[in-house]
Parts: sequence; structure tokens; C-alpha cells
Amino acid sequence: MANRLLHFTGSIIVLGVLTFGYLQYKGYTTGIKNSLKNKISSGDAISNYSEEVERAAVEFDLPYPYLMALLQLECGGRKPAGSRFEKHVFKRLKDVRDGNRESYENVTPRHLADASDAALKNLATSWGPFQLMGYKCILLDVKIKDIRGSESVYYGAKWIDLAYGKKLREGKYKDCFHIHNTGRPFPSNGKPTTHDPQYIPRGIAAIDKYQNAGE
Repeated sequence: MANRLLHFTGSIIVLGVLTFGYLQYKGYTTGIKNSLKNKISSGDAISNYSEEVERAAVEFDLPYPYLMALLQLECGGRKPAGSRFEKHVFKRLKDVRDGNRESYENVTPRHLADASDAALKNLATSWGPFQLMGYKCILLDVKIKDIRGSESVYYGAKWIDLAYGKKLREGKYKDCFHIHNTGRPFPSNGKPTTHDPQYIPRGIAAIDKYQNAGE
């Protein structure tokens, strides 16, 4: 009797673990097959950016399908791409400028010594087809106007090359999408911290689409 109870209890535990694992997996992968029908449409991206992205891909030895998929996720292929102010980034940059924080990524107080609140807002806003945060111009050693102007694809690709180009050339797309969106590689626990849980599945599905676009 005791053995049966032990066996039954063990079965319940195993079933519970398997169910939990399945739900976690399903929560991450839901919508991959149909993701291009949900917020993903390649027409505008191709007509607006394809030629520029092809040139940048060659210049920096980056995969064209990834760059197209990324800008599709970030700006929907729209041109102009628009912008997005990030209040939490503004606060962190303000803390750096005011001496309440040593640094934020590669940004230190010396970079922001003369920055007004208006300038910080520009640095805390994402620009261009890859929605590059304004403060990334510091790493690139350019002005914000460069990453949001007519050469935004070029400078966006240049930053991608500097930030995670090696991983991209190795085909580590999950890491790359996660780095672009959060600043960190894909978590080892398998749970993405992207603003949209389906950000990476949609991106990977879009990569497949752009890889097959010419076939």
C-alpha cells in the first residue's frame, strides 16, 4: 500500500513538472507560426528600407534578414520611423548627470556634464528604423541627428555591429534580439524580459520570411 501511494505521489509530481514546463514553453512559443499575421507585414519595410539595409549588411558583414526583421519589429517598416521616449531611461541618465549614479551602460557624468533636461530627453528617446536609444550616439561618437536622420540605417547597423555583431554572425538570433531590446543576452532560465513576450518569436519568424523573400 505504501509503495502504491509513493508511486502515485511521484507520478503526480512528474505530471506537475511536465505540465508546468509545457505551459512555460507554450507561453513563449505561442504565435510563432502565425506571428507574421500579427503586427508583422513586410511590404513597407522592403519598399522603404531594403536597399539601405542591403548596403549596411555588406558594409558591416551582418545578415540582411536579421536587420530587416529587427526594423520590422521596431518601427513596423514605417518611414519616417518615429520615436519613443523612455521615461525610466531619462531618470537614469538624469541620475548620472546629477551625480546620483556612477554610470549607465557606457554613459558617465563627463558625457552629460553640460546636458540640459531637454538634451537628456533626446538621449532617452529611441530613434530611427532600429529604434536606437539616443544615448547610443555616445558609443558611436556621433550626434543624435546622425542616428535619426538620413543615415539612420547606417549608424543603426554600425551600433549593432559594435554591440553584438559577433553573436549575430554566429547566428545567435535569440541572444541578439534580446540584447537589442533589453541590453542583455537571452536569459539562461528561458524566460525573456523583452517588452513583448512574443518579440523574439516574431523576429525569428520574420527572419525566415526575409530569407525566403527572393525564392
